[in-house]
Amino acid sequence: MLAAALCVPLAFADVYPDKSIRLVVPFPAGGPTDMVARPLAQFLGEQLKQTVVVDNRGGAGGSIGAEVVAKAPADGYTLLMATVGTQAINATLYRKLGYDPVKDFTPISLVAAAPVALVVNPSVPVSSVAELIALAKSKPGSLNFGSAGNGTPGHLTGEMFRAATGIDLKHVPYKGSAPALSDLLGGQIQIMFDPLQSVLAQVRAGRLKLLAISSKTRSSAAPDVPTFAEAGLKDFEATAWWAVFAPASLPPAIAARLNTSINAVVNSSAFRALLEPQGVTVLGDSREALAQFQRSEIDKWGKAVRASGASVD
Repeated sequence: MLAAALCVPLAFADVYPDKSIRLVVPFPAGGPTDMVARPLAQFLGEQLKQTVVVDNRGGAGGSIGAEVVAKAPADGYTLLMATVGTQAINATLYRKLGYDPVKDFTPISLVAAAPVALVVNPSVPVSSVAELIALAKSKPGSLNFGSAGNGTPGHLTGEMFRAATGIDLKHVPYKGSAPALSDLLGGQIQIMFDPLQSVLAQVRAGRLKLLAISSKTRSSAAPDVPTFAEAGLKDFEATAWWAVFAPASLPPAIAARLNTSINAVVNSSAFRALLEPQGVTVLGDSREALAQFQRSEIDKWGKAVRASGASVD
């Protein structure tokens, strides 16, 4: 009987997957998370020989989509395109969260990372971080910055920027990057913090000015743009990242199958060719490494949230 019981998960894994898989993206279509998720879904479907369907569930800084996955059956057919927000920042930022970022999920694999970009509407009369700080100090409370929503990397990077510079900026949260970017282009907001890949096309087209990025080193996708540290903000760093998680208690054999397949995708030249020109660093790692990384990120971002004073009900 014991031997038979041990064989059940293995037998289940042998036939997995035998139907389409849902990849929940906890933000609207067109944003930075979507830009990572869609090619991943395409190539992962080819690896698993099943369709991987992207399901956009935006709202509450990714918390709505993350909660959907946390409460889904642990059978490998519902996965989360998780972000640093859903799996690290929200744990401290939100007073009440409908899921536990660690206990309610099975870590599968890291996928990618990117710096957060500081962009402004061309009508803003600045061409550097120093000039933006000077303008904000000369007109306290007159400038606002948009983000993809409370708890997103853009939101917290903006809060860190505000705390580091002592300037008075108003945060305007949106339900995703796309609507925030639309208002930035239209002049309804003046400033935006968002992962580099979501704004790069508009920057290259001359519709936005890119002042700085939040990584330790410059991006090959925008080599002329300084880091925040180079712009005068010492030790300022913030990195957005994306990873795949499944509901808690996923059978280990299925988790291992998914990890192997996702790593095959992220290590492929085709996947890299799509993302790296957009300023995205392709990653991939073991399940254990992702779990350890998540714990360190919860601690790191928790300190940043508390230092910024940001909090969301």
